[in-house]
Amino acid sequence: MDSRRKIRVAILDLYEGQPNQGMRCIRELLEEYGAAHGLDLSYDEFEVRIEKKVPDLSYDIYISSGGPGSPLDSEGSEWERVYWQWLQEIERFNAAPLLSGPAANNPGGAVKKQVFFICHSFQLICRHYAIAHVTSRKSTAFGVFPIHLQPEGKEEPLFAGMNDPFFAVDSRSYQVIQPDLPKMAKMGAHVLAIEKERPHVPLERAIMAVRLNESMIGTQFHPEADAIGMSMYLQREDRKKTVITEHGEEKWRSMIEQLNDPDKILWTYSHVIPNFLDYALGYPAAVPASGQLSSKKP
Repeated sequence: MDSRRKIRVAILDLYEGQPNQGMRCIRELLEEYGAAHGLDLSYDEFEVRIEKKVPDLSYDIYISSGGPGSPLDSEGSEWERVYWQWLQEIERFNAAPLLSGPAANNPGGAVKKQVFFICHSFQLICRHYAIAHVTSRKSTAFGVFPIHLQPEGKEEPLFAGMNDPFFAVDSRSYQVIQPDLPKMAKMGAHVLAIEKERPHVPLERAIMAVRLNESMIGTQFHPEADAIGMSMYLQREDRKKTVITEHGEEKWRSMIEQLNDPDKILWTYSHVIPNFLDYALGYPAAVPASGQLSSKKP
């Protein structure tokens, strides 16, 4: 790799000043990736919801974080107005007559800005484009859950090297369901993954990942979550009490144990965001052929 290559990443912080592990995990993933590839990789953070700050177009890559609260109640707020203005600038830039696709396919040419939306940001963007229904859940989803790839997901570079199903941290009181498939097809979007399929349960399965277009992708789960941060979070007295009250002590203990399983959270942490960065920067990834992912039963 060219050690002189400079990469600038903008992190849009939607945590609204609340304590979280997500921002730390994103920072560490970027630092680890830069070091592993010999890059001069730097990042800046922009507090969106309180300070109403968003990045300009001078960055190569954008990551929009998860966050607390309702993805519905903020509609029409001042901070959302600023956020959507930023998105429009990205859309306008990407719509210009540039060379599209990953950087490796465009040597010496301009490339589109690559954007990753995580959890709360993912819910916002699905609501913004009206490609699915965003609603509250009957109960909060919190823990380590299996994620099932759809046919398009098995061809998606983001999930190169992932099992089907794979496991990820899910933490949300809202969900994205009922995709508008004709509208998605018209804009070139695809559902990549859904939550665990349970035919015997009469509830909609949530959409867990969508590729919006060649330069924007998002997940409703937390691919940045690491075992250390989640373990610290789960063992906080208030969080431990909440999980045990809502789900029982056996569920809490199971979650702690799963965090140290190398085939679950550790695998997702070390693959999904790095795969996104590989794609954004044009580095080759082990993109699986259809049906070639490993398959494990949850």
